[in-house]
Amino acid sequence: MKKLKVSGDLTGGFLGAVIALPQALAFGVAIGVGAASGLWGAVILCFLVGAFGCNQPLLSGPTGPAAIVTASALAIVNGNAEALFAIIFLSGIFQIIISRTKLIDIVKYIPYPVISGFMNAVGMILIILQINPFIGAKTLATPALALESAPKTLLSINENALVAGVLTLALIFWTPKFITKIIPAQIFALVVTTIITIAYGLDLPTVQGVSSHLPQIVGADFSNIKTLIIPALIIAVVCSSESLLTNLVVDSLTKTKCNGNKMVLAQGIGNIACSLFGAIGGSGATMRSAAAIKAGGASRFCAIICSVILLLIILFGCDFANKIPLSALAAVLFKVGWDIIDTKLLKVIKYAPKQDLFVMFSVFVLTIFYDIILGVSTGIVLSALIFAKQIADKANVKIRDIEDEHAIFLEKKLKDEMGYKIRVVHIFGEFFFGSATQIISHFEEVLGTKYIIICYESENILDISAIFALEDIITRLKSQEISAQLVIKNKEIFDQLEKLKITEQLGEHNIFYSEEEAIEHAKKLLKSNTPKKHR
Repeated sequence: MKKLKVSGDLTGGFLGAVIALPQALAFGVAIGVGAASGLWGAVILCFLVGAFGCNQPLLSGPTGPAAIVTASALAIVNGNAEALFAIIFLSGIFQIIISRTKLIDIVKYIPYPVISGFMNAVGMILIILQINPFIGAKTLATPALALESAPKTLLSINENALVAGVLTLALIFWTPKFITKIIPAQIFALVVTTIITIAYGLDLPTVQGVSSHLPQIVGADFSNIKTLIIPALIIAVVCSSESLLTNLVVDSLTKTKCNGNKMVLAQGIGNIACSLFGAIGGSGATMRSAAAIKAGGASRFCAIICSVILLLIILFGCDFANKIPLSALAAVLFKVGWDIIDTKLLKVIKYAPKQDLFVMFSVFVLTIFYDIILGVSTGIVLSALIFAKQIADKANVKIRDIEDEHAIFLEKKLKDEMGYKIRVVHIFGEFFFGSATQIISHFEEVLGTKYIIICYESENILDISAIFALEDIITRLKSQEISAQLVIKNKEIFDQLEKLKITEQLGEHNIFYSEEEAIEHAKKLLKSNTPKKHR
């Protein structure tokens, strides 16, 4: 039986709470139900997912994508908070239903351009919606309204609010490292800015409504049930998807495996409980969970400790919380929005296939100016159509059968001589978004292997999903101290890998044009790195 690393869970839980605090406050205000609703959402959801989910340090609470769909739901019911809590309740029911099905597996097959377009849109929506509170104006419900009212809003800037927002933003980006090692930049910036605004008595909008009283059970308005079902389903799908993505990150960092169905079930229970106490729901929070794990978090107690610390902050720090400037919270969400944007793709955007960019841009625009479900569903349909066209265009192309007698002889001889210390994996057919997930799964269990030779048998260049899948494979193998070697068919593929800097990550000396060369190279490396036995 494993010993519980209580000290690591305590440190991880504390760090997670410190990161969650400003974001929970900000999301509650941004949605339009108040800072207290955001804080209690973080407390309730984090505790229940920790208690009923997997034994992992997976922290939950209000997040960017969850906040955006929740704000959209509030707009649909014309600002009726009781109807919103009914929607959150129903979304929890839908999550429980989803957890009892195999729908969870579908998330793995969503194309990368769709995910990228969605995340970029969520990040941009967060930034656009915070422009008004950043300058002391009223928060508006949609990006379209915020952009439309921008000319008028800019004529009535609250200078005190703007100064507080700029100061917070500066501190978030430029706080010295010796301070951020002790306390995260976001919480440090909020504390310093709030103290300064109190000291100088600045007149500006601040957080209101946070009290030390425990939350009461609130009523929910189910009177117009037909209107509630669609937004509830959207929230359930978005929160479940984000939680599953967080789950994958936690699995990777902790080298453990969590049952996705169990985790989504716990998220559903947590969101139902949030709705009963007038709190906003949420999902698994990737950034908080990763930070907690790096600080030593190793079990479910990390999430429970995070929740308890947030509760103590509410009970004993509510007076200070009510004095935090709204423009300072807007600055925090500017940073959150920027972190959500897929900068990884932006760095290689000029090399990305045009069809991937078209899908990503379509999802991006539709999500911002219409709604999330239309944006994501359109992206999936477009990806499917583009893929179908690619398959149809290549229907007459013959792919050489790699398992010829020479290859079989080589690999059988390799197994006899080296056991499983050197393995060869062939990627047949097209390496695209659909096959990428399955190919990655082959690298989950490679115990005892020192070198893996990946033979990419297609003569076509890789799409963006395949590029990032290849990066993931290399990273996973490195984390297990396994060296990867790649066999490709032509220089065109090599040039693409070089432009995208995959050759730097893999090493040019580990890229070959024939399987035989790769095997001989791996044998030499294995022999040179094997300690000699002494009699």
